[in-house]
Amino acid sequence: MVIKHPKYFTLLLFLATLFSQAQPQEALQIAFYNVENLFHPSDDSLTRDEEFTPQGERYWSFYRYKEKSNRTAKVLLSLGAGEPPACVGLAEIENRQVLEDLAQSPVLRKAAYKIVHFESPDRRGIDVGALYRPELLTLDTAVAIPVKWAGSPEFATRDILYLKMIPKAWSDTLHIFFNHWPSRYGGQAQSEPKRMAAAALLKRFCDSLQAKVGANLIIAGDFNDEWDNKSLLEVLQAAPKKEATELINLAATEALNMGSHRYRGVWSYLDQVIVSAHIFQGQGSTAVVDNRMFTHRPPFLLEKDERFPGKVPFRTFKGYRYHGGFSDHLPVYIWVTNSPP
Repeated sequence: MVIKHPKYFTLLLFLATLFSQAQPQEALQIAFYNVENLFHPSDDSLTRDEEFTPQGERYWSFYRYKEKSNRTAKVLLSLGAGEPPACVGLAEIENRQVLEDLAQSPVLRKAAYKIVHFESPDRRGIDVGALYRPELLTLDTAVAIPVKWAGSPEFATRDILYLKMIPKAWSDTLHIFFNHWPSRYGGQAQSEPKRMAAAALLKRFCDSLQAKVGANLIIAGDFNDEWDNKSLLEVLQAAPKKEATELINLAATEALNMGSHRYRGVWSYLDQVIVSAHIFQGQGSTAVVDNRMFTHRPPFLLEKDERFPGKVPFRTFKGYRYHGGFSDHLPVYIWVTNSPP
């Protein structure tokens, strides 16, 4: 299935509004989306991006790039039922240029997004970046946190992106971490130590922030693990709300037959949002609306699974064959608001 007609997109965006969570009054939407290989077609001599060039294995043309960028923009617009997120973390973006093109797309231009981006050491050249709306949030600090693994001094992966943000609607501070942890390439068990290293690093930063009473932590990303895997449950110590003391994994209480990613007919929440107990319980001026995470799954982001019963994310590639969709992941998000006194 390939969508080309612009009027069809208008219909799809209308349908998306029917399935999106309505925006709470005076709330900020914080989202995360693994966009599946948003590469610029030009060749970067410093990274292994050759397959995403016009001459590469994927025949990644400027037309296909522009088409994917525009579709990604329309997903972001549909997240808030026509109101783009206040802040969105993006995984599998190649460089700052793709974020600039995304922010300047006709669909998102009015949002006047500001960009946060650092080049990561990932050998394929994929990074974690963020867009935020300056009329809603003030960026105080942005830091790229490099992830190391003792198992290999040559190990290179995506940085963890840390943002210290201040909502303009109320006086408070949000500490946001956007993540794209090492993949399961080679098997879940064999690759798990790499994700545990990322979790241990993130845990140190969270502990440092939570040493100050009342830290509003929002941790979102593609963790390539589920909430009950060791990296998240034991190392990061992000647990379901009935078991957690400091970090609460909002994905742990989502529907078991749903998810943000589907592999061999099984849905899973590789994409998650974790928050500090302080923001979950609304002990300060900031609280998580409904104390839950939402997965954005409008009809146009899904298609029939050809191998297993049910639906699957409508992705850009199937193997090396161009499929013309959006991503193999679905976006996740939360709403935060000024809690009542």
